[in-house]
Amino acid sequence: MLKFTPLLLLFGYMALMWFFSAWRLKRELAEKSSVLQHPRLTPMLTKLGAAMDLPAVQAHVYEIEPINGLAAPDGRIFLTRGFLRKLDRGEVSPEELASVIAHELGHVAHGHSKRRMIDFAGHNAIRLTLAGVLGRFLPGIGVWIGNLVASAVSARLSRQDEFEADLFASALMVKAGLGTEPQKSLFRKLEGWTGGRRGTTPAWFLSHPPAAQRIAAIEAHERRWTTP
Repeated sequence: MLKFTPLLLLFGYMALMWFFSAWRLKRELAEKSSVLQHPRLTPMLTKLGAAMDLPAVQAHVYEIEPINGLAAPDGRIFLTRGFLRKLDRGEVSPEELASVIAHELGHVAHGHSKRRMIDFAGHNAIRLTLAGVLGRFLPGIGVWIGNLVASAVSARLSRQDEFEADLFASALMVKAGLGTEPQKSLFRKLEGWTGGRRGTTPAWFLSHPPAAQRIAAIEAHERRWTTP
């Protein structure tokens, strides 16, 4: 039994981290969000819902300034106040924000939001385990290698999720009569706002594939959809 103790402790740590992360996110969203009611976005929410043979999609406003969209583990969709300020200033269109909502719906449909909470706990466990083991043999850089490996695994899974959510969003936007151009134009704008400087990258664009790759993937799907 004793030989399994480290493994049991590891699984226990992963479970604890998952529950803590879920609790913290739920509390944060409860304190800083409200139902989205914006006259320019209401028609977009209705169109997205109708495209899925459902009532209008319900979204929420997350009262933080970073430009971001979020799919919570319970299936709720959020746009940050920072994104809505961009809309009110005319820097993004309602159709472009509809593409963000469609993208987040894709994360919900594929179960990415719940899985990411589990992945977060698992990656922390991997990071701690590798750091502890490698630290014995490579003092000074073992921790760095452990962090690097865990981050690489996390980034790879994140990129896969983004492409899947993009595909869902493209199909939904086409069915809703909005097309994919708002989706692609928003990627170009986000990339332009960063100016190539990572420190100014909007939060919604961090840990995501490059805009050019995402646009190319969308256009490849469009060609398959339209080819006889």
